[in-house]
Amino acid sequence: MNHHAAFLADFATLSTFGATERGGVHREAATDADAAQRAWFGELLAARGFRVAFDRIGNQFGLLDAVPGAPYVLVGSHLDSQPFGGRYDGAYGVLAAAHAAERVAARWRDSGRTPRYNVGVVNWFNEEGSRFTPSMMGSAVYTGLLDLDAALDTRDLRGVRVGDRLAELGQLGDGGPSLDDVAAYAEIHIEQGRVLEDSGHTIGLVHATWSAHKYFLTVEGEQSHTGSTVMADRRDALLGAAHLTVLAREIADALSTSDAPLHTSVSQLTVEPNSPVTVAREARLHLDLRSPDEAVLARANAMLHERIPSIERAARVSISVAGAHHWGVRPFPAAGVALARDCADELGLSHREIMTIAGHDSVNMNGRVPTVMLFVPSVEGISHNEGELTKDADACAGADLLTEVVDRLTAGTLDGR
Repeated sequence: MNHHAAFLADFATLSTFGATERGGVHREAATDADAAQRAWFGELLAARGFRVAFDRIGNQFGLLDAVPGAPYVLVGSHLDSQPFGGRYDGAYGVLAAAHAAERVAARWRDSGRTPRYNVGVVNWFNEEGSRFTPSMMGSAVYTGLLDLDAALDTRDLRGVRVGDRLAELGQLGDGGPSLDDVAAYAEIHIEQGRVLEDSGHTIGLVHATWSAHKYFLTVEGEQSHTGSTVMADRRDALLGAAHLTVLAREIADALSTSDAPLHTSVSQLTVEPNSPVTVAREARLHLDLRSPDEAVLARANAMLHERIPSIERAARVSISVAGAHHWGVRPFPAAGVALARDCADELGLSHREIMTIAGHDSVNMNGRVPTVMLFVPSVEGISHNEGELTKDADACAGADLLTEVVDRLTAGTLDGR
């Protein structure tokens, strides 16, 4: 079986874990489906010569040691999905990493060449953040951006604690390389947009990330009867949440331009007591603002906070803002972009520079170690949706490119740039 057929066969198997009737996957972090595919992936890695380990937040590593004691080039993404999400988001990058690392190791054996660095595959824990917040949890703990104990003590909406669930699954450990033992990081991902498809390019060379502000807002009202309570007496938390939802869109409409776009959204709304005959006493929601222009994002933040008091008055509620998760516009190393461009040119793959709008584990790793981020096209830009699709030819081309990038990174090529 050739490289492409082997990759597609493994991807087809991976896509059976948590498979949905509409062609997607449903395997949020630390669910039974996630645990099953992690077990399968660990067996795949071990069968191909990798040493498998988990760290203290459940990140899963497959390590190949060609040079005892040398640092690692880590390459990977995440296998957890959104609820009823797509097959490709994250999972494509993890499997491409495993195949790229295996191919590079075979080159070492066949040529007798000794690399400068070892190679490690990583499946980051809870990148999606749909069950446990914040998103990119595993890589945030790994890079020191999130306290380990706070992450382990995080609970989902049903009260399940991260540390307890990982221990139950046998996915807490003390293995894997520390950040000090990592020489570089590489990740490939589906674009989750349609810039590459619209422009006819196979590869996106990610040169920077959009800035983002994510907020957790709590709207406090007063529980009462939906029928008998006089309208003027109502303190409806859900009404306040509705105003915030509309405000998010109004901010985007007011500030977004073609040169400096602004994306806003409200998600994961929870309402208490969520009874059909009860005015809500509390609503909790997640609101995020994203832009490639930090000045626009600053204006959006100001507009949000300026308008909250008027919403409190109109709905007769109180609103608290907490838990902001923020990252700024951050360039990826130009040397890494150039290295990936050279590899794409050698393979004859069309490419263009691109920013990432979505957050990825590479956003956390970037700035801590030299990081290379790559995209392959998403059909119609569909993502976080069961209809998510990347064509086989593009998926295979991305795995080929990642192989060349990892080969050069483990040879220390980036060190001299």
